[in-house]
Amino acid sequence: MERREGPVARLAGVTRERFLRDIYPQRKPVVLKGMELGTCTTKWTVEYLSKAEGSKEVKVHVSTVPQMDFLSKNFVYRTLPFDVFVRRAAEVKHKEYFLSEDEKYYLRSVGEDVRKDIADIRKQFPVLAEDVQIPEYFEKDQFFSSVFRISSAGLQLWTHYDVMDNFLIQVTGRKRVVLYSPRDAPYLYLSGTKSEVLDVDNPDLEKYPLFVKAKRYQCSLEAGDVLFIPALWFHNVISEDFGVAVNVFWKHLPAESYDKSDTYGNKDPTAASRAIQILDRALKTLEELPEEYRDFYARRMVLRIQEKAYRNDYG
Repeated sequence: MERREGPVARLAGVTRERFLRDIYPQRKPVVLKGMELGTCTTKWTVEYLSKAEGSKEVKVHVSTVPQMDFLSKNFVYRTLPFDVFVRRAAEVKHKEYFLSEDEKYYLRSVGEDVRKDIADIRKQFPVLAEDVQIPEYFEKDQFFSSVFRISSAGLQLWTHYDVMDNFLIQVTGRKRVVLYSPRDAPYLYLSGTKSEVLDVDNPDLEKYPLFVKAKRYQCSLEAGDVLFIPALWFHNVISEDFGVAVNVFWKHLPAESYDKSDTYGNKDPTAASRAIQILDRALKTLEELPEEYRDFYARRMVLRIQEKAYRNDYG
């Protein structure tokens, strides 16, 4: 079976009004080009980044392999002065290292207290924040977080979804992003918010035979591009160069829909969490029946869910 693929639209000169009127309601990814992002796209060299925030310590992911896997945790966390980290992340081979001379680095900024504080570039990296003009294509009270990211060349992040809408602002370097629609969740072998399929280009179809049914959307981001990723869309990100990005997340649902203890923005809406808990209890109850009956009533439950909750208007 051939891989199913679809395009990601690339649009230039999109105003806030046009985005909200024509693009946002479609709930599909789109690359926005020619956005006014401030001086960051020209200023953020390795040298400038190193000097701008100095030797403040940052906690980073370190991996001996390019494909990072959050499920098996094939990486370690280490702490480095920011200026040292930036220089190391920009290197291909390292004279100083933790695990191997070609190890990969990844910074995902967090709040001062990760249990209470959200990531906000204005608070964690105030000097650099002055260089960034974030496209505010949402209301101020919808803002959730602004995540500062730095990746080594070749680094690939696991496929996952977020529960909030976001802009991936590619400031420097290039990224390749592979996306999958929420509708294709049954083919992605999920564990929580993450897919078990790490290598989306050469998947193990003996282990993941249904993955070939998932429709793949792919785009390339150049420095200065902004990718709109709607909530629940799965994405797998490969840094083709050493690169710096800023993710801006905002609340698409009413504020009370989200888990108030969620500082990363990756916990399912509270109603969804409750529904999953109820389903787990229902499945536990079915275990009281013999296999033949359990199979029959489980299929009836699936049909009921499809009838009551599935959408029929996907493109």
